[in-house]
Amino acid sequence: MASGSGSKAEGGGPSRRMTRLPMRMDFPPDEEPPADSEIVPSSLASIVPILRVANEIELLNPRVAYLCRFHAFEKARFMDPTSSGRGVRQFKTYLIHKLEQDEEETKPILARTDAREIQKFYQWYYETYVKDAAERKPEEAAKHYQIASVLYDVLKSVVPYDRVDVEVTRYAYEVESKREHFANYNILPLNFTGPPLTIMELPEIKAAVDALRKTDNLPKPRRRSGQESQQTVDGSLMPEDKSIDLLDWLGLTFGFQKGNVENQKEHLILLLANINARRHPNNSLLDTSTVKYLMDKVFGNYRSWCAYLHHRPNFETSSNVETQQLELLYIGLYFLIWGEASNVRFMPECICYIFHCMAKELNGILLNNAQAVTGGYFERIYQGEESFLCHVIQPIYEVICKEALRNKGGTGSHSKWRNYDDLNEYFWSNKCFELKWPLNLQADFFVQSNERHYIAERHGEVVSGRRKPKTNFVEVRTFWHLFRSFDRMWTFFILAFQAMIIVAWSPSGSLSAFFDPDVFRNVLSIFITAALLNFLRAALDIILSWRAWGSMEYMQIARYLLKFAVAAAWIIILLLSYSSSVQNPTGLIKYFSNWVGNWRSQSLYSFAIAIYMIPNILAALLFLLPPLRRSVERSNWRIIIFLMWWAQPRLYVARGMHEDVCSLLKYTLFWILLLVSKLAFSYYVEIRPLVEPTKTIMGLRVLNYEWHEFFSYLKHNIGIVITIWSPIVLVYFMDTQIWYAIFSSIFGGIIGAFNHLGEIRTLGMLRSRFVSMSSAFSERLVPGTEQPNPSSKHDYKKNQEERQTRERSSLDKFSLVWNAFINSLREEDLLSNREKGLLLFPSSSHDVLVVQWPPFLLASKIYIALDMAKDFKGTDEKLIKKIKRDNYMLSAVIECYETTRYILYSLFQDQHDKDVIQAICANVESSRREWKLLSNIRMSELPQLSCRLEKLLNLLKSEHDDLESVRTPIINVLQDVMEIITQDVMVNGPTILERFEQDKNRWREDIRQKYENIDMNLMTDPSWMEKVVRLHLLLTVKESAINVPTNLDARRRMTFFANSLFMKMPTAPEVREMMSFSVLTPYYKEEVLYSEDELRRKNEDGISTLFYLQKIYPDEWSNFLERIKVAPMDENSLRDKMDEVRHWVSYRGQTLARTVRGMMYYRKALELQYFLDMEKDWVNLGGSQASYREQMASAAKSKAIADIKFTYVVSCQIYGVQKASKDPQEKMRYYNILNLMLKYPSLRVAYIDEKEEMVDGTSEKRYYSVLVKGGDKWDQEIYRIRLPGEPTAIGEGKPENQNHAIIFTRGEALQAIDMIQDNYLEEAFKIRNVLEEFDNKKHGKHKPTILGLREHIFTGSVSSLARFVSNQETSFVTIGQRILANPLRVRFHYGHSDVFDRIFHITRGGISKASKVINLSGDIFAGFNSIMRGGRVTHHEYMQVGKGRDVGMNQISLFEAKVGNGNGEQTLSRDVFRLGRRFDFYRMLSFYFTTVGFYFSSMVTVLAVYLFLYGRLYLVMSGLERSILEDPRIQSNLRPLESALALQSIFQLGLLLVLPMVMEVGLEKKFRTAIGEFIIMQLELASVFFAFQLGTKVHYYGQTILHGRPKYRGTGLGFVIEHAKFADNYRLYSRSHFIKGLELMILLVVYLVYGESYRSSSLYLFVTFSMWFLVASWLLAPFVFNPSGFEWENTINDWGDWKKWMRNRGGIGIPVDRSWESWWESEQGHLRSTSIRGLLLEIFLGLRFLIYQYGIVYHLNIAHHSRSIRVYALSWLVVLAVLVVLKILLVARQKFGTDFQLIFRIVKGLLFLGFVSGMIVLFVRYGLTISDVFACILGFMPTGWALLLIGQACRPLIKMMGFWDSIKELGRAYEYVMGIIIFMPIAVLSWFPFISEFHTRLLFNQAFSRRLQIRRILAGQKDSSYDLRNDRKD
Repeated sequence: MASGSGSKAEGGGPSRRMTRLPMRMDFPPDEEPPADSEIVPSSLASIVPILRVANEIELLNPRVAYLCRFHAFEKARFMDPTSSGRGVRQFKTYLIHKLEQDEEETKPILARTDAREIQKFYQWYYETYVKDAAERKPEEAAKHYQIASVLYDVLKSVVPYDRVDVEVTRYAYEVESKREHFANYNILPLNFTGPPLTIMELPEIKAAVDALRKTDNLPKPRRRSGQESQQTVDGSLMPEDKSIDLLDWLGLTFGFQKGNVENQKEHLILLLANINARRHPNNSLLDTSTVKYLMDKVFGNYRSWCAYLHHRPNFETSSNVETQQLELLYIGLYFLIWGEASNVRFMPECICYIFHCMAKELNGILLNNAQAVTGGYFERIYQGEESFLCHVIQPIYEVICKEALRNKGGTGSHSKWRNYDDLNEYFWSNKCFELKWPLNLQADFFVQSNERHYIAERHGEVVSGRRKPKTNFVEVRTFWHLFRSFDRMWTFFILAFQAMIIVAWSPSGSLSAFFDPDVFRNVLSIFITAALLNFLRAALDIILSWRAWGSMEYMQIARYLLKFAVAAAWIIILLLSYSSSVQNPTGLIKYFSNWVGNWRSQSLYSFAIAIYMIPNILAALLFLLPPLRRSVERSNWRIIIFLMWWAQPRLYVARGMHEDVCSLLKYTLFWILLLVSKLAFSYYVEIRPLVEPTKTIMGLRVLNYEWHEFFSYLKHNIGIVITIWSPIVLVYFMDTQIWYAIFSSIFGGIIGAFNHLGEIRTLGMLRSRFVSMSSAFSERLVPGTEQPNPSSKHDYKKNQEERQTRERSSLDKFSLVWNAFINSLREEDLLSNREKGLLLFPSSSHDVLVVQWPPFLLASKIYIALDMAKDFKGTDEKLIKKIKRDNYMLSAVIECYETTRYILYSLFQDQHDKDVIQAICANVESSRREWKLLSNIRMSELPQLSCRLEKLLNLLKSEHDDLESVRTPIINVLQDVMEIITQDVMVNGPTILERFEQDKNRWREDIRQKYENIDMNLMTDPSWMEKVVRLHLLLTVKESAINVPTNLDARRRMTFFANSLFMKMPTAPEVREMMSFSVLTPYYKEEVLYSEDELRRKNEDGISTLFYLQKIYPDEWSNFLERIKVAPMDENSLRDKMDEVRHWVSYRGQTLARTVRGMMYYRKALELQYFLDMEKDWVNLGGSQASYREQMASAAKSKAIADIKFTYVVSCQIYGVQKASKDPQEKMRYYNILNLMLKYPSLRVAYIDEKEEMVDGTSEKRYYSVLVKGGDKWDQEIYRIRLPGEPTAIGEGKPENQNHAIIFTRGEALQAIDMIQDNYLEEAFKIRNVLEEFDNKKHGKHKPTILGLREHIFTGSVSSLARFVSNQETSFVTIGQRILANPLRVRFHYGHSDVFDRIFHITRGGISKASKVINLSGDIFAGFNSIMRGGRVTHHEYMQVGKGRDVGMNQISLFEAKVGNGNGEQTLSRDVFRLGRRFDFYRMLSFYFTTVGFYFSSMVTVLAVYLFLYGRLYLVMSGLERSILEDPRIQSNLRPLESALALQSIFQLGLLLVLPMVMEVGLEKKFRTAIGEFIIMQLELASVFFAFQLGTKVHYYGQTILHGRPKYRGTGLGFVIEHAKFADNYRLYSRSHFIKGLELMILLVVYLVYGESYRSSSLYLFVTFSMWFLVASWLLAPFVFNPSGFEWENTINDWGDWKKWMRNRGGIGIPVDRSWESWWESEQGHLRSTSIRGLLLEIFLGLRFLIYQYGIVYHLNIAHHSRSIRVYALSWLVVLAVLVVLKILLVARQKFGTDFQLIFRIVKGLLFLGFVSGMIVLFVRYGLTISDVFACILGFMPTGWALLLIGQACRPLIKMMGFWDSIKELGRAYEYVMGIIIFMPIAVLSWFPFISEFHTRLLFNQAFSRRLQIRRILAGQKDSSYDLRNDRKD
């Protein structure tokens, strides 16, 4: 095909017949096809550079571009000759078409043949672009060298070797020799040989680079003899043409990958440089203490691990190697291991072991005088670049992978496979050294005990063979974990409950009865209960850890067994001794007074208690001495270990987690107050009122039961007592959560007030404190502001001048930051141009005597001053004094005067006119000095002057194409102004003019009009025009500035920023001395930037996203149109600006573009702050803003400092897949991410690249971690590091995604930012202060390792529902986390905005945990891990970031389900167990009630409802309730009984849980506002929403613990304006809410119907009101909060859609949203994977539905009051008959339904006749009534449901019996009934149009209050202005 004679292509190219092959690369018809370089299959990735070069030179020489493509095709054909790779055949076909087209269209330009053409082009390109590349930017040089290199490769394929010109060969040699120096780089161009770049000239960078390049004294590695090598002549692998450094040496020595070496090299250099700059800012050399500091941080965990295992760290010193050099080698080795460890990074102690062994090898190389023996060389153990990966990481990864396969995709039991923690904890014992080094792959860790066979099939992995035991802990699915983890809490509450029962049961019932001898003796029985609970704990320790015994040490097993034996012995001892002490009671006083002197006469029980309490007394003493306890627990001395052996098992983590004494006292006081309040309330309100009624009930004798009572002979009516007390007991255990909400609200509010929160919450407060903001800014955000200390009067005067200079300087700096803030608000369209002008400081403020405040502070001041002056009657002193009362007014008057003088003076060009201005001003100044202003100036004329001046300014500031066209109007108005000044305002104005007229006549010969010669060019001067605009604002803005800005979000941000300047925060260091940090954002496939199609696409109501947002944010849309200069009605111009529209919409959604924009504010802030740091004397700069603009254009140093201080990495996991995808949506995401990189050059994207590579002749998938950045047009690869396998296939997706990218982050701190977050420029200014918290001295030695930040929920303005969630989340991220951090000390990491001590965490497992399923909520485990490893988590509210939350009902429910699943898994985890056991008692309480305890308390709340109602069902159906209520003896105790029964109803409403929300709103917005918002929320049915979410939490939390199968649920981040169909809601909420709601409703109905005859309705409502509320919430909330939920048309459509879904048959591949059968099968997934215990529990719980039938059949009239068991037996015949009929119908349908319809109809007819006949007989013969029929329905329906549940649990047995189809049809029937019951109220309400109106008003109440057109949105009306006329195309 190529015409050159030197072409090496076989046959000259592809044959012509291939041109007829069809095109297989499908692209959207309306879009331009992507470049061919971007659609290359992964297996042909090596040809991408060739095709990119072809595209790059296409315009320079099309023929050479064609030759490049042809070379790429030939290379592709050679790489995959059979086209077996995925997408290869299609790509080749596409490329052939392209080549044939280019061959015809392109011809040589420079020569006649292709061979000469490409050689000449190569020479030209080299001389034009490459020869002087060293003088270009590194990015351009790298690009040209890469093009030249590719061109030469193509040239060699076209031109025979012997025909290549000598000059070309010489050029090619130079390119190849220098190419490495121009390679793509990340931050530091370490190999660049051109002019020194600014970043490389920084002294700290130079010092770090120089230190790493000291390698002359190191021995040189070489390959083993006989192997292929690239070693030099002397045998060394050290390259001659490159300056090698320490990491290069380590890479060659140990076989690390080149990409890893380059990555960690830059990482280490930046760490050393930043630490050195911070600790030794004036040191140009790398200080020894810097390296030591970094080494201490990096190896803190390693040294602790060595000490724990009693091994000495492998750190050596030697005279042969410098100490600093050796330390750098150790650090570099660790980073290289960590950088290549992949999934092993989640196993920090495994990495410690690897480093321990490799450091020993390193020591052997360096310290064994090897160079003396071998002549300066040594032979490497690791051969090849990937040898470390293959021989060290790969075997460990395979173990991890094989264990993960046992998980069966999240369905396997945790006890059957070893997760990351299990494998990592293997290295907590000395058994890990059995692995030896190099790794012994036959060791027990790698080889299973029996021969295994692994069959890995995607989505169906099976692993056979006996499994290895768990390590130290087993995650068993049981609620007993709650008791085992928090046994001290349960013991305390149980013992307190027992003691209160005993005291309340005493005759007096008062607390003083405690001192009664008999009562006290009974109270002492709590120690027996304590012994029983201790025995239970010991038994649980054995049972739940059984599967881990195989990996435990014998001493640990012995401890478990001994604990169990001792606990059993104590039960026996205490029981026996207590029984003997009953005969010798002793009083409390005698007990204590005679203890010492008469101890022998004490009872055995007393001695037993004393001995039993000794461990607790010792623990209490240690509790009061936390430093001692911390030291003891962390000690590795063997004697201490031996003494602590009994107290707690020895673990590597969770040792010494004790706070300082002050913190301990604070949270102890908190909990003592809380527990006292809770116990007092429980005693006086819950327990004591029930005692007397209970005594009475126990004395009753019930003889008349209304059913067959099996336990009629139980004494004391114990069944009734249990029924009454059970709900109260549950409330007793649950209400601590309520008390926690109350106390946390109070304490959180107090702490927030002390932290100055809410001090500036309105614009009025902002204006009043704006003057002091500059000083607060200087104190907190300006480094090095020190107050002088005067020692003499002279010094005092001098210091006063310095202080004024500093104040002006700080004001200048503040004005620069403030203006940047205001400009960012304008760029985000939160301000209009006018508002921006009112809020900005002027650019230059040094030509006016007073401070030029922003006009919004001076608005209307001139107008008021003029009004005050024109009618003023008095002296000058009084007038000036009156003006001076308002500083802003005084500033405005002086500025207005001076600016007017400046504008007029500069306008005039004639000196005579200028002299007139000077004379007038001199007259004014003399009048002011002589106090003659009122006498020399007519104040009444000033308003007239103001009007004319305003007109002049309007002419000056208006835009004009031709300035000369407005010269005459300006001159006319200017003459009017001068005439008013001289004739009307100035009393002696004529005199001044006369004097100047004489001068004019004397000196001027030409006769011209005065004030005519003006300088029109000033109107093009930006600084002069800024003064004009500012003066115009001062004169014209007459309204109050309270409403500026009008945008609510802009107001919030301004007030919070102002407020934060007065909050406590560390002083900011200089940027150069600040801690460096990175931001990491995990991204999967969420929206990056909304496309035009997505903006125009309409939902079912005809609403587009763009139209929706225009109505939600009308002011921001208007500001946007103003910014892009498009008129509101100009649709064509708007269509041309569609790219800006896409960004505007995306910045209001939860998109990656919004997140990236927000995070890049950090860089912008750092550049500005470094500029401020560089300028020391701001007064002499001639204006801060002007200076900034002049210098920032060339501020390369600012950019360099920002580069080394801040890095932003987005981990786009499937970026490579999206790049190669043919899906238009995925391809668009790729392009959007690419555009983000091009827009933000410092943005980095990390992704996992999956490539097919040929290995030993077979295709093999290989995975790489790749880092790319934006290039000229495409992305540029920086680092590529091969992985041992697919990293995300083992653990949870998000943690694995973070883990693969964390190696590309930099700095000492790392901020974890999610996709739903945003940032603000004004908050980015405070990042230096936040990072200083890591080294803040106030924390003492216990420095924080995680810094929590405040969050603002920006999605709360969409609807009432969104506001509920926003307020709820806001209360958690503010007052909730505030109290968690201080005083409770139990704040963890919750996934958003937290800043990590990066070095601490990357050496201890990372910023999250990733084990499948158990670490579903991976983020919080990072907090657990940090605390257990000696870290600390704090919370800081002076800085905030934005966060989005779900705004739709279904989105919110999915999120709550995900969190509920996660908390269920946390309950089972070892982390929660260890924290619960190792925290002290009060901190353990804080931990419980703020994590899993909240969810368990929610579950107890619902269980209390169930227990109460089933208890009521038992009492009412058995007749016991009638007997109790009608008994005269119970009447006197009825009121306390009713109060106690209704108590739970108050708690079930859960209103007290919103107290934190009310407190926080009150703190920050006033309590009146908080109460108003609370009332409005209740009117908007917030309680219904929260009650519904209670059901969501409980369902998913309980199901996860019982059965498992939790999963990460993607909630979607889009705008929810669609109506959710009934079928969607039914699928989502059927099992979690609807079934439970219907069950509770049946219980309430039965309780109402069968107790109505003897019980008052008021009592019923009093007791059951909250339960009816709960039922209504669970059944109706999804429809109440569903947009257009009660529109009749939608209701009809929903009903049809649901019926269609119910009828559709399921099958393989049928999705759940298409068929009820598929959904029904999927809903039983948890039963298929649960344990036998879970199935038995399901069956047991299902049996509860049988009680309905049992109770109701005895109340039927047909039963004739019989109490015989035969009545119940006969009722089962009815059930059996119904089931038989259903089975007959099912069989008949299957056999005759299709082909024999007549037979099927006959069968149905016969069954119907039989039914009618039977009913007639029952009515006539046996007395059946209509009420009996309804009662039977009420009784038998639950029985059928019970049979259905049992049948599902026994699925294999039912299938074997052949009844599974019957169960399925029974389930379908029940689903129909439930659907109809739920749908009926919706249909009824939809019938009334006003209901729909009210519903929309309710759902979008806030929107209505902001005048939003929600009705238009929901009605689908189209706005003619902004909908882009989308419907024209439809």
